[in-house]
Amino acid sequence: MKYRKLGRTGLMVSEICLGTMTFGNQIDEAASAQLIRWSLDAGINFIDTADQYVDGRTEEIVGKALKGKRHSVVLATKVGSWQSGPGVNDCGLSRQHIMDGIENSLRRLGTDYVDIYYCHRPDDTTPIEETLRALDDLVRQGKVRYIGCSNYAAWQLCKALWVSDFRNLARFDCIQPPYNLITRGIEDEVLSLCASEGVGVCVYNPLAGGLLTGKHDPSRPPPEDTRFGNQRQGKTYTDRYWLAGNFEAVARFKEIAAKHGRSMPRFSLAWILNNPAITSVICGANSIKQLEENVGAVEITLTEEELSVCDEVWHQLRPPRFTYVR
Repeated sequence: MKYRKLGRTGLMVSEICLGTMTFGNQIDEAASAQLIRWSLDAGINFIDTADQYVDGRTEEIVGKALKGKRHSVVLATKVGSWQSGPGVNDCGLSRQHIMDGIENSLRRLGTDYVDIYYCHRPDDTTPIEETLRALDDLVRQGKVRYIGCSNYAAWQLCKALWVSDFRNLARFDCIQPPYNLITRGIEDEVLSLCASEGVGVCVYNPLAGGLLTGKHDPSRPPPEDTRFGNQRQGKTYTDRYWLAGNFEAVARFKEIAAKHGRSMPRFSLAWILNNPAITSVICGANSIKQLEENVGAVEITLTEEELSVCDEVWHQLRPPRFTYVR
């Protein structure tokens, strides 16, 4: 395993981060614990979860599996995603919900602190100052060591960094956006901003929900044990990635990967890790075999030909045109 610094901090995290969204949903507790044990043995020191995953059940599974191993792991969770309870204040990034959220997550995870606490998505109804002051208090209390954001646009991250600087508050030291061979929007502004301001980038959906494994047939319904066929997430992932143009792109990627003797998962992940602006790639898995495949990507350096083909396919998906951001 290889490791990279998280933005401008001194925290070192593995290039592969274990994503846990399938825990308690697509795979049971025993299989989840097995994946965590294998990951730690393989040198993965970074685990990502969220309060929203399976209504908090995922955090409970992760907490049990890490018992006795907690301090060797960089553990990240999230707050402010979708409704996490029946009350009108059980969502968003208000001070009240953040304070309630951290206590609930700590209880489920069986720990007294989390290493990274993400704002899962922006909350336009709450002033960013309120959110950052609440997070700053958690850092000062020792319940959170670093804070981050997920699904923020470049201007939202930039505004938050300015407020933190102006008010002398804890800053977002990492961002978690989607990024893969067919989803490259963060290259327009987010990656440049993060490189300039020393913000780590930990990306999710690196295999586009599994589409970039090359195993799916667009003429057949997706299997139930995949993101696309899952009852909880199927529609979201189908709307996001199950598109004719994406399948055409995958076919081209399969050709170039096969030419160089690479599997599609390793080719796809290696392409992301080729970018020095990326800190870590969040990889979900349903089996040790899948994790082994993912971890193998850290040893791969793509050729100029492979990188060129990746750019050509992206330009076919989103043809170059004149824009304000150049």
